[in-house]
Amino acid sequence: LSAASMSVVEHVREMASAGLHSNVRLLSGLLLTMSGNNPELFSPSQKYQLLVYHADSLFHDKEYRNAVSKYTMALQQKKALSKTSKVRPSTGNAASTPQSQCLPSEIEVKYKMAECYTMLKQDKDAIAILDGIPSRQRTPKINMMLANLYKKAGQERSSVTSYKEVLRQCPLALDAILGLLSLSVKGAEVASMTINIIQSIPNLDWLSVWIKAYAFVHTGDNTRAINTICSLEKKSLLRDNVDLLGSLADLYFRAGDNKNSILKFEQAQMLDPYLIKGMDVYGYLLAREGRLEDVENLGCRLFNISDQHAEPWVVSGCHSFYSKRYSRALYLGAKAIQLNSNSVQALLLKGAALRNMGRVQEAIIHFREAIRLAPCRLDCYEGLIECYLASNSIREAMVMANNVYKTLGANAQTLTLLATVCLEDPVTQEKAKTLLDKALTQRPDYIKAVVKKAELLSREQKYEDGIALLRNALANQSDCVLHRILGDFLVAVNEYQEAMDQYSIALSLDPNDQKSLEGMQKMEKEESPTDATQEEDVDDMEGSGEEGDLEGSDSEAAQWADQEQWFGMQ
Repeated sequence: LSAASMSVVEHVREMASAGLHSNVRLLSGLLLTMSGNNPELFSPSQKYQLLVYHADSLFHDKEYRNAVSKYTMALQQKKALSKTSKVRPSTGNAASTPQSQCLPSEIEVKYKMAECYTMLKQDKDAIAILDGIPSRQRTPKINMMLANLYKKAGQERSSVTSYKEVLRQCPLALDAILGLLSLSVKGAEVASMTINIIQSIPNLDWLSVWIKAYAFVHTGDNTRAINTICSLEKKSLLRDNVDLLGSLADLYFRAGDNKNSILKFEQAQMLDPYLIKGMDVYGYLLAREGRLEDVENLGCRLFNISDQHAEPWVVSGCHSFYSKRYSRALYLGAKAIQLNSNSVQALLLKGAALRNMGRVQEAIIHFREAIRLAPCRLDCYEGLIECYLASNSIREAMVMANNVYKTLGANAQTLTLLATVCLEDPVTQEKAKTLLDKALTQRPDYIKAVVKKAELLSREQKYEDGIALLRNALANQSDCVLHRILGDFLVAVNEYQEAMDQYSIALSLDPNDQKSLEGMQKMEKEESPTDATQEEDVDDMEGSGEEGDLEGSDSEAAQWADQEQWFGMQ
């Protein structure tokens, strides 16, 4: 019997290695029941094998909790096995040796268990099981998984150690290199770990420049990162690399250069029609520009590629957000976070939706988590500061803006952010002015700075100065908001015809721009005062309709909120 039963376990192993998971699941299930009813039927090592193959097939069916319980039983069986084998030294019996070589590796089982735990969002358990493997026995993939888990849990030193271990074993593990750079290990130190391989293999001379580029990315030095990646991109061998183009697009976005960012995303997309990474930022940029139809098409395309990634949900959420459907944006953002808890764009979307729905305290939690994940991204801080200003915490906003200014350095973006907060406080108006002038000296075309400077001039009723500033900024770029503000200024100095033109340009750039429409309607009212009274009535009715809408959307939000999984921040 034992010979026949041994061969049946071998059959299970053959099917497992042939990838016949559903067949393995059925057969091993039946054999395990037989074993339960007659413990003598299979040897401990056969029981171990059956449990592992059974668990593997459960893993393949995405039944992670069940798989973990079977793997755990397998490991217990293995313990019993090593005890018995220690008690009975091998009697030179030939049959026992080949079988022990075929046993599934215990370390592989633990790795699979850790994978189950991460799928179940039980990171602590995943860390515990991998941590239990002696460091000598850890394979590169175990070190890589541990490094990522440590990083997520905020255990930076352990994370660095594990990434370095991966590089020691596999010096071309580029993602491990990015992991080290993201934990602020110096570029030079990381490069020194790969120097031997760069020198020994032809055509790898670009790698040290690549490391340098991403070192700049992770210290937040956008300008030098852009220049370095451009220099790589110009090398004929790396031209048209989708990853480099995506990084460039992201860097332009971080530097506030949306036009170039969109261009690079478009280039990357042309090269790879199945590209997902970075498309959430691309969708956000298109939505900000008022190109909602393009956003909708992008969302549909991404859902066709994969609905298991956060990006399509974020893109769809941006469409909702910029269509002022905040509760829907909130739900889509929550769904994206569920799929990828590291999605900064999803956190920003959900935070902004919560803020616009008046749930500022919840919004703040999301922006803080985004800052933790992306400490070099200015838009995360902007979102948090807007929350503080919305809840009248000017002091907290000021502290935050000053910190950003210190940590990310004095550039047009940080100067403008600090000025934005200063504008909120009557005491610091002059300071705001100085900061904005500094920002505009560095980057005369930086739209956010131009908008804030215009706001200041409008308060001081210096409309002529404002008009000059805006015309100057519009000389080599076209932007809906700038055209609209120029329209407002022209109305103030009674240049109605030209104001009308500016509002029209603004609306041609973004047909959904409410304020340009309002500006036009105001002027039309002034031209025909008789209709004005009737129009105001219509306005009132519309207003009340909108409030009704909001109440509706709040109850809708309550429904979503029940379904929504609050992302783990324990």
